[in-house]
Amino acid sequence: MEKYDPRVDAYIDRAADFAQPILKHIRKLVHQACPELIETIKWGFPHFDYKGTVCSMASFKSHCTFGFWKSKLLPDPNHLLGESKEEAMGQLGRITSVADLPEESIFITYIQNAVILNKEGIKMEKKPAAAKIELVIPDYFAKSLAEAPAAQEHFDKFSYSQKKEYLEWIVEAKTEETRQKRLGTALEWIAEGKSRNWKYQR
Repeated sequence: MEKYDPRVDAYIDRAADFAQPILKHIRKLVHQACPELIETIKWGFPHFDYKGTVCSMASFKSHCTFGFWKSKLLPDPNHLLGESKEEAMGQLGRITSVADLPEESIFITYIQNAVILNKEGIKMEKKPAAAKIELVIPDYFAKSLAEAPAAQEHFDKFSYSQKKEYLEWIVEAKTEETRQKRLGTALEWIAEGKSRNWKYQR
């Protein structure tokens, strides 16, 4: 794979006049820090990869941004990361000129440290999945399911979210008449193995 991506050239060419020297300077330092880095476009803006994403840059109407993918794992002796400057994507705040960037040698060291994380296969800790709240099935719904074996069978096989969608739809009915009507429809659909929003799924 080529180190330089023509799509990044095009991205820089389309950027505002103030942004172009910033993006070119960042690009130069990134490759200077690690010649093995390759360029790509993800989510519409330039990223630099080595065994996974290392860092990225982007330009907006009045500022540019730069960010490290694993910023929380990087040593930060110069206090460049995680400080709340002006809110902006990335860790270096709103960059409006080359002068807003860290000193070249410092910036290069941070990039090299970010590359080392990927070289050594160090990964970010995954956030623990949010605990699912146990679904409370009203007695009238449980009884109706028990009286419709086909619906009960499918309902038992449904995912947590599929069950939750049906329960919320029925329980949140404003009147008893509406609730009974929804219950009847739900039993019919569930017996056919259909989810609550089956009409909108392809």
